[in-house]
Amino acid sequence: MYTFLGGIVLLIVAYFTYGKFVEKIFGVKEERPTPAYVNNDGVDYVPMSTFKNSLIQLLNIAGTGPVFGPIMGALYGPAAFIWIVVGCIFAGAVHDYLTGMISIRNKGAHLPELASKFLGKIMRHVVNAFAVLLLLLVGTVFVSTPASLLHVLMDGKVALGIIIAAIFIYYILATVLPVDKIIGRLYPYFGALLIISALGVGIGLMVNGAPIPELSFHNFHPDNAPIFPLIFFTITCGALSGFHATQTPMISRTTQNEQQGRRIFYGMMIAEGIIAMIWAAASMSLFHGYTGLNEILAAGGPGAVVSEVSTQMMGAIGGTLAVLGVVVLPITSGDTAFRSARMIIAEYLNIAQKKLSNRLWISLPLFIISVALTQIDFNILWRYFSWANQATAVIALFVGAMYLYIAKKNYWISLIPGSFMLVMVITYILNAQIGFGLSMNTSWIGGFVGTAVLLWLFFRAGNKARANNLPLDEDITGWNRVA
Repeated sequence: MYTFLGGIVLLIVAYFTYGKFVEKIFGVKEERPTPAYVNNDGVDYVPMSTFKNSLIQLLNIAGTGPVFGPIMGALYGPAAFIWIVVGCIFAGAVHDYLTGMISIRNKGAHLPELASKFLGKIMRHVVNAFAVLLLLLVGTVFVSTPASLLHVLMDGKVALGIIIAAIFIYYILATVLPVDKIIGRLYPYFGALLIISALGVGIGLMVNGAPIPELSFHNFHPDNAPIFPLIFFTITCGALSGFHATQTPMISRTTQNEQQGRRIFYGMMIAEGIIAMIWAAASMSLFHGYTGLNEILAAGGPGAVVSEVSTQMMGAIGGTLAVLGVVVLPITSGDTAFRSARMIIAEYLNIAQKKLSNRLWISLPLFIISVALTQIDFNILWRYFSWANQATAVIALFVGAMYLYIAKKNYWISLIPGSFMLVMVITYILNAQIGFGLSMNTSWIGGFVGTAVLLWLFFRAGNKARANNLPLDEDITGWNRVA
């Protein structure tokens, strides 16, 4: 278990070392009031404790991604561990921290507004379309997956349609009600269930001496699917996920002090990475090799793996709790996906969200579209979600890099992982059947050339922004908490 345990240790150590390094580069301003106070509206801008914000952030970003993604990524072998650890520390956690903190400095703005400010006004429209599409796909996927798991858990005694309807009703309430009424109250309990289930499986692996494979760069995939670039689109949450950039602004509106940012944003991404490591390890070790894992995936999908792993590691009762913990993951990302989509559209159209009627007429069309999307094959939805997810992550990393570039700080911490993933995003869509279907060699050339061109445009825009003294942060001069 050296690779598995060593990876978890590296993740934890990184929070106290590289996380602190990133925090120092950004430059926390403890005395600067946050949007939770400056823009308090009792609906989306509400000060909440660090404990609540941390758990909500973890549940927001930890959908089925850090469970289902690592389960499918485990087919590649220990290479999955490498991507989870390296990706989480140097890409995912940096991505989450910078988007959260830059949002705090800019009135809790969502990614489209930040992209418009730092990457050009045309990006506002592009990223709005990307973000809303991504959130709709996330919300739809995170209706289907928990509903199917609950349906299996109840032995089919409750119709799948009824379960889906119940989840949609909960999503509507969580989307339109003030953030502290449902999300702020229920999430601490959901968080406890999530942590118990992940720890239960992880401890079970160690107690039972599961044969977790050690470090290897060999590709063990039974179908010989290439590691590059596919693993970066198979394991997203737990390593790097653009979905997080749509979620962190929601918590940037409830954060009490900038000093709490590292724990809430960087720290909760590290926690998600640990969850991903646990499920990848379980999938590699409990099914008599990668062929066995591939067979159970073909027969019942990742949900079948979750059920089998949970029962093996924790018994009938503990296994049920573990499955419930996995059910909680997508539900607590689906509700905030729709909530974020509502806030992004409201921000784009400049519609105040104090009135319930304004929240409803934006939200209801989203749910109608999502119901229609549930009729599409899950595998097709997941492929489009994976690409849109990582493309959004690249945009967010470039926003972070531009912020630091204009501030004349170490922008490489965001630009290097952003550029790496940009190559992968372009290469994937050029080669994939859901994209242009070009040969792999042609796609790699396109990936590198496209990235080089976009990097040239990045530095050109950055130098122009520096020359024009683009203001990095929202001006809150004259604000005081008494007023």
